[in-house]
Amino acid sequence: MGLNSVSEALLGPLRAALAPDVFRPAVPRYLQEPRGRMKGQAGVILAPTTTNDVATIVQHCFEARVGVVPYGGGTGLVGGQVCESGPTPVILSLERMNSVRGLSLDDDVLTVDAGVLLADVRGAAQKAGRLFALSLASEGSCQIGGNLATNAGGIQVLRYGSARDLCLGVEAVMPDGSILNGLSRLHKDNTGYDLRDLLIGSEGTLGVITGASLRLVAPPKHSISAFVQVPDPTQAVALLGLCKDAIGDSIYAFELISGRGFEFLRETQAALRLPFALDPAWSVLIDAGGDDEIALSARIESVLAAAHQSGLVMDALISQSESQRDAFWQVRESIPEANRKIGSIYSHDISVPVGRIPEFIARADKALLGLAPFRINCFGHLGDGNLHYNVFPETGRARRDYDGLRDTIKETVYELVHELEGSISAEHGIGRLKTGDLNRYSDPTKIKAMRSIKAAIDPRGIMNPGAIFGSEPN
Repeated sequence: MGLNSVSEALLGPLRAALAPDVFRPAVPRYLQEPRGRMKGQAGVILAPTTTNDVATIVQHCFEARVGVVPYGGGTGLVGGQVCESGPTPVILSLERMNSVRGLSLDDDVLTVDAGVLLADVRGAAQKAGRLFALSLASEGSCQIGGNLATNAGGIQVLRYGSARDLCLGVEAVMPDGSILNGLSRLHKDNTGYDLRDLLIGSEGTLGVITGASLRLVAPPKHSISAFVQVPDPTQAVALLGLCKDAIGDSIYAFELISGRGFEFLRETQAALRLPFALDPAWSVLIDAGGDDEIALSARIESVLAAAHQSGLVMDALISQSESQRDAFWQVRESIPEANRKIGSIYSHDISVPVGRIPEFIARADKALLGLAPFRINCFGHLGDGNLHYNVFPETGRARRDYDGLRDTIKETVYELVHELEGSISAEHGIGRLKTGDLNRYSDPTKIKAMRSIKAAIDPRGIMNPGAIFGSEPN
């Protein structure tokens, strides 16, 4: 038996059980992803303020066999937050669940509602003299619940890991409306299956995350960034190895930026101050931290000097102040907005083994430029192998001119990623955009096990129907 659309049979009990202000108007932001490429539908949009209200909503939807689409900050780029077709669902927004529940400095744990903005999580940690190490360009609008549901990565995965590594426990409403009371301050809990890990990265298909216990760390006393011009990606990978040997865990981020990124920034954000007078074909942005500023600076200067002598580095700028460091990072974090303004034909969030990144870039560029004169902007987290490989129209043309090539572009990139033992999704998830690709490129045994888990936990298939699996797996 399939899902039903929202009907008066469901709305009546919900109106009786919930306060009137839980019901929200169907404004566009709830029904489309940021680039406007996917537009969803909703039978009703609800924004509760408590976990008990979430449980009430999900329980009624379970009984009525109506789908529930969790909605966080709406910043996801794979359509996990929009339901384009099928029975109209309930859109469940966590935006009003935005409180910090508690802080334990003894345990280095911050407990928050799922709707707290990532920037506010980081701010609360900073106010307590700690660091919450998940850092994204969208942190002013994305919510921690959505970050966990998609296992977000960001710029500091090299040092601290992804969202999964930064969470000790979750509170969640399961598909039948029961509440998983999994908020924990324990760093060790070896009592059977780890439901936290199962829910993190499940994109709302197994339950609705309503709260989280987040791991904090002591921030470095001093941080230094270096903008480094390199000849090509091969030398960038070699420089990464050299930095790991010389600086080790002091490296927090190691970002690769192509010259096309600087070109787009000049084209769309003329007021932004760029680091080099002449844009390099390739550069890396390195971030490092430590307790001894003089020693840290000396180590970075030493490794970059050695790299320059060996030909790995052509030029380097080392931040001399926190404001200069912030300016360096503003350049990196402005690239996604520049891409949005230019308008990509196809954007890829992929990962390949770090040592094979130069091969991927060379082969992908050659294959795609053999199809048409695209502009390719390749950038991303070189330290963990995650590239954002984005394809744009040539100057003077619009992306709609290439509609007939979109599938070929994607297939060309994904086939190469698969050949190089990479992943078609590094940090954005599968959503509804990549469901067919997941089935095509993933291990069949993995897909079978995932479907079995989904069917066992969500037997009526109400949780974010269509996400990850494409169709109801049960």
